[in-house]
Amino acid sequence: MIFLIVSIPIAFVSPTTGEIREHPFILLFYASIAGISAIIIFSSYKDRKQRQKDNVKRRSKK
Repeated sequence: MIFLIVSIPIAFVSPTTGEIREHPFILLFYASIAGISAIIIFSSYKDRKQRQKDNVKRRSKK
């Protein structure tokens, strides 16, 4: 995830010179945003599934 966050400014600023690019890498920017979104959505999905399993176990013990 850190690499995705770092690649967002790299899309607009040249890492070798530090100058703002005339033509930014829009594809890199959107790919980074999509990757971050996918990681967040997937981790939320896993947490929700784990909570559902824990709730079923807790209810079945009664």
